[in-house]
Amino acid sequence: MRKLNFLLFAFIIVSALSSCVVLSTKKYKSLLAQQDSLNMGWKGAQSANETLEQRISRLRTDTAKLHSELNDLKSRYAELDANYSKLRTNSSSEINKLTGDLAKREQRLKEVEEVLRKRDEATNQLKAKLQEALLGFAKSGLTVEMKDGKVYVSLTDKLLFPSASIIIDEKGKQALAELAKVLKQQPDINIAVEGHTDTQKISNLGQIKDNWDLSVLRATSVVRFLTEEQKVESVRMTATGKGQYQPLADNATAEGRSRNRRIEIVLSPKLDELYNLIKQ
Repeated sequence: MRKLNFLLFAFIIVSALSSCVVLSTKKYKSLLAQQDSLNMGWKGAQSANETLEQRISRLRTDTAKLHSELNDLKSRYAELDANYSKLRTNSSSEINKLTGDLAKREQRLKEVEEVLRKRDEATNQLKAKLQEALLGFAKSGLTVEMKDGKVYVSLTDKLLFPSASIIIDEKGKQALAELAKVLKQQPDINIAVEGHTDTQKISNLGQIKDNWDLSVLRATSVVRFLTEEQKVESVRMTATGKGQYQPLADNATAEGRSRNRRIEIVLSPKLDELYNLIKQ
């Protein structure tokens, strides 16, 4: 570019010299102005060229940086895609496992519900049989009820024992004998005999010290009669004394105290099958 300007300037000079031997002052100044203009144009072109090269260099740097970031993003995307595929595979496996576990639990729940249904059915049948067998003793203070899946046979003390005694009288033995007939036909029934008293203090009863003693001894008297004389399996029996602490009525009245002095025979189906299901 510089060479071209120089040749152009020389051409102008030669042309001027050929047209006239002596340059006028005006012509000379004009030529100088053209030279200055050409020099300025050259410097401007040089400056523009340098600026363009700088921009190209910066664009190349930015492009290289973008390529690096793009490669990094591609790598991260590939990693995320692999993790997602792994997670989806694991999730499918977990879902299948949970579905299988849920199906097993639903099946077990159905089995438990069936056991409970059979228990309730057996309990209702037992209640009906006892009510029929003991119907003749209802007027003497015997009741048969069902609560919480258990059958409660309640016998007031006047049906079983003389006043302040632990010896079962004949009428009481008759009632217990009828009860034993039903119990021996129901081998899957557990039998708990509970003695209950009122709040009146015990006096002049020899070895019987208090209501605790009276309730326990009356319960064991019933258990001995059922097992030793009526041959109900001993392994199915338990005897407990509740004393005065689970009353049915107010002890302030004679009628209430009479209701509270009782033997309760609690009959409940054996739940071995249900327990085994729950353990599983």
